[in-house]
Amino acid sequence: MSPFASSRPLVPGRQAIALISEHGDPAAEIGKEEAGGQNVYVRQVGEALAKLGWQVDMFTRKTHPDEAAIVEHSPHCRTIRLIAGPETFVPRDELYQYMPQFVQAFLKFQSQDGSNYPLIHTNYWMSGWVGLQIKALSNIQLVHTYHSLGAIKYRAIAKRPPIAPTRLAVEQQILEQADCVVATSPQEQEHLRSLVSTKGNLEIIPCGTDIENFRVMPKAEAKAILGLKPNVPVVLYVGRFDPRKGIETLVRACAQIKTSQVDSTSDPADFRLVIVGGSDPDQADGQERQRIEQLVQALDLGKQTVFAGRIGHDRLPLYYTAADVCVIPSHYEPFGLVAIEAMACGTPVVASAVGGLKFTVVPEETGLLAPPQDVNAFANAINRILADELWARKLRRQASVRVQQNFSWMGVAAQLSDLYRYLLAQSLSQESLWGDRPSRSREAITLIEPHRQPVTAKGFTRVS
Repeated sequence: MSPFASSRPLVPGRQAIALISEHGDPAAEIGKEEAGGQNVYVRQVGEALAKLGWQVDMFTRKTHPDEAAIVEHSPHCRTIRLIAGPETFVPRDELYQYMPQFVQAFLKFQSQDGSNYPLIHTNYWMSGWVGLQIKALSNIQLVHTYHSLGAIKYRAIAKRPPIAPTRLAVEQQILEQADCVVATSPQEQEHLRSLVSTKGNLEIIPCGTDIENFRVMPKAEAKAILGLKPNVPVVLYVGRFDPRKGIETLVRACAQIKTSQVDSTSDPADFRLVIVGGSDPDQADGQERQRIEQLVQALDLGKQTVFAGRIGHDRLPLYYTAADVCVIPSHYEPFGLVAIEAMACGTPVVASAVGGLKFTVVPEETGLLAPPQDVNAFANAINRILADELWARKLRRQASVRVQQNFSWMGVAAQLSDLYRYLLAQSLSQESLWGDRPSRSREAITLIEPHRQPVTAKGFTRVS
């Protein structure tokens, strides 16, 4: 029997669309290995689009034999796990070889289910590669969100992985050949144009957050529930254990704070560093957690530091609210969902001045920005907020208002919905959305396949 035997019938009046997130399972527990901002984005966008009238299928790769093949999130939104390669966790840099199997599994599901997806929104570069293959075989509108750019990532590491040339070529191909690429901030748009390609069609639509879940609540109440002392400052980190997330910078900054005076009356060592995030001892994130734990002990921060582990979204707002400052020391973030989650709860943010964080965090109004990996700058920024309660209260109010006005998931989904409908309408009328350009036959699109060298497209005019 097919694992997809529970396929749903077509729903009159609802247009089916597909979201593809090959490694970021929308149904996964957030905080696990490879489960972070992309998973949240796809899940929340999918559910919000379903509320707006779409029939949403979200496709990902199955990573365990016992996982359900289909997870129903709502009557009109589900996650579908396809078998592509071994049914086990595979690091991202080793996944590309299984993407042809993902394409075949997608096409097989579509045939068996009787579904037709005239529009596919892909997430991350390997999903984008999948989308290009499907586009070469059928008349679909392809929308793409990068979530991470190789052109940025590889600038920050000494040794590029073997997959790097392929990833860079595919990322350029996606920008030039997708019907529209969604940048989540003006900074990402700038990086795409300066580092990837001047060709291709771009729209800026930010990420969002669940403003019903992440909201302002009494700080004293949150601290009491979590067992934190009411007058002890809390510095919070939320995210994966990954060297690129910059946790080491935060720990070293807190070591400096320990030796400085938080305010005129408190014990300089009387603060808590709370690190929220899951880890698997057998995976890379578990190894990074061990490294950070060793660093905490080496810097004599053991009494000040709490490793809270993986926290569900139902309790995560308590941690944001209890925090006096949320720190995002990432080396790079295309957007940074943690920033707006914290701000939605009225928590000031100290973040690296990189990528989309320069868009979400307004310096001196909702928090502060610091150069990435600059320990002194992070220590000073954190201390500024902890030492000035009157100013911190102002930051908290402004942070919450900014998120309410700009970053709700329904608002994000409404913008995406408008884009989808416009693309589909233009496709039906056979008019170009962005200007005159030739039809895209299979021969007109150059595909980069695993284990093959990319080749240059010929005879295909693109409009920027």
